[in-house]
Amino acid sequence: MLSGGILRLTHYRGWLSRVVVIAVCFYLIASVQPRAILGEEFTVETKIPQLCVHTRLIDEVETWKIQKTLELVRQMGAGTIVEFFPWAYIEPSKGNYNWYQADTIIRHAENQGIRVIARMGMVPDWARPSADDVRTTLNYLPEESYEYFANFVAEFINRYRASIEHIIIWNEPNLSFEWGFRSVDPQSYTRLLETVYATAKSINPGITVHAGALAPTLEPPDSPHGMNDVLYLQAMYEAGAAAYFDALAVHTYGFTEPPDASPGSDRLNFRRVELLREIMENFDDAHKPVYITETGWNDSPRWVYGIRPSQRAQYTVSAIGYVKENWPWVKSVCLWVFRYPAPTYSYPDNFALVTPGFQIRPIYDVIQRYALGEANEQSLWYPPPTTD
Repeated sequence: MLSGGILRLTHYRGWLSRVVVIAVCFYLIASVQPRAILGEEFTVETKIPQLCVHTRLIDEVETWKIQKTLELVRQMGAGTIVEFFPWAYIEPSKGNYNWYQADTIIRHAENQGIRVIARMGMVPDWARPSADDVRTTLNYLPEESYEYFANFVAEFINRYRASIEHIIIWNEPNLSFEWGFRSVDPQSYTRLLETVYATAKSINPGITVHAGALAPTLEPPDSPHGMNDVLYLQAMYEAGAAAYFDALAVHTYGFTEPPDASPGSDRLNFRRVELLREIMENFDDAHKPVYITETGWNDSPRWVYGIRPSQRAQYTVSAIGYVKENWPWVKSVCLWVFRYPAPTYSYPDNFALVTPGFQIRPIYDVIQRYALGEANEQSLWYPPPTTD
């Protein structure tokens, strides 16, 4: 009996020792991890108030990475970010909200002095038809769920009334992929705007509701993949969309052309936004501003639309300068993308200004010097080292 008790006690002590060792190890690991402690509040110093970047913070696991990203955004001279706040993440079951990640992003953005334009989308499982009825994706929003989505937007606006002044309703609805792999439908999207707009304004009359965020595309009529963005916007206006948004969000990429290349109905380039602006003017809607919420060039050596890194830096800065000089109706130029949480191992990585591991790419330095007034479009590059 005694020997058995001693054996059990010895076994217990050994087990307890292992637990203590493991706990100490976890403590030591945690203690050396970077911490995201909010300190003094910052302001953004910039000569380019239109400068904005699209971030990808919603999928970050570690808070310090959110803080570090936003610090770098501020230090680059960008005073605004576009960030995605997925409905499916925040209201995973009807009426049950998880605001932790959204709170964290907005709290740290405020601490850095950065304004947030919130992009709304992604449908939770409970708001989509059952799989037995129709094949659905996270972008499939049936009309019977428009009110549910509007209610979520209202909850979001109410919670961040003091922080969020701009919301974007959906993303690239003129692409089948972004519309739930269905035929795109500008009339249905207009009805979505109508439903959300009334609810949003009832919560905060001062909120700016953005429509569009249309993808630049030359898809032919009746394409199963999407609809030409110019034709889509025309159809939105014909359906009465003008009454249901305050600003137009646009996506306009440069691809392989310089930023001053002339626009055309048969080509995709930076100035394609002018074709969308013409439609706004034709419908007497020119008093509304335009926000470029995605734009940029790609310097992948393996993508057909990639250009050289030096070209990309020059085109990016020249595009910002072009907006300042020629488009007073454009209020922001948001570059896609500041940084991904993880590498894609494909050409999208070459849109980023900073790598997932926080390596600063040369284009970041160029934009920073331009935004801080340390260089103009003719003197972007650092002078060569002297031989003295």
